[in-house]
Amino acid sequence: MKNINFLIVGVGGQGTVLSGDILAEVGMAAGYDSKKSDVLGLAIRGGSVVSHVRWGEKINAPMSMKGTVDYLLAFEPLEAMRMVEYLNQNSTAIVNEYRIPPVAVTTGHAKYPSVQEIRQALNSSAKKVFSINATEKANELGNVRVVNILLLGALSSICGISPSLWKKVIKRYVPKRFSPINLLAFQTGRELMSKLIKGYNSIA
Repeated sequence: MKNINFLIVGVGGQGTVLSGDILAEVGMAAGYDSKKSDVLGLAIRGGSVVSHVRWGEKINAPMSMKGTVDYLLAFEPLEAMRMVEYLNQNSTAIVNEYRIPPVAVTTGHAKYPSVQEIRQALNSSAKKVFSINATEKANELGNVRVVNILLLGALSSICGISPSLWKKVIKRYVPKRFSPINLLAFQTGRELMSKLIKGYNSIA
């Protein structure tokens, strides 16, 4: 059983830690040994948040080494760019297009990289890069807070785990009254990713 390494990155308040919890639980439910480790920024909201999740037959360490991540799930473009050293030429990155400038940018001490700079950094570090405006789609569904589940839906479509298993885990982690909107977001993410994969393959 090959180890599968995931890296989820975002900023405080985006549900990054919850997404990592769900991903780790999905791995265990699918029969893997699964471990998770979170790295939180200085600020609860607005600081960088990183979740390492690893699946395998026997996982001894919860954190991935640089150059070993198979899947990068980024809730914010700059946070994705910051983590390219963890990727390799077989990695797949799924990136939310919505920008949340860090304090250094909003105070004028730094410049937010251009779309081209971020895209070049990711494309030179990963085999496949998929860009989704997940925040916009979550707003269209009526609740921007489901952006994390929408992105998990996108990730689920390339992980080879049954959607029904993902849905069972999601329902355990979200409040019951919010299950319908979260399950809709999950399915929306899967559908968006399916379209992106078809477009990617047609170009390739």
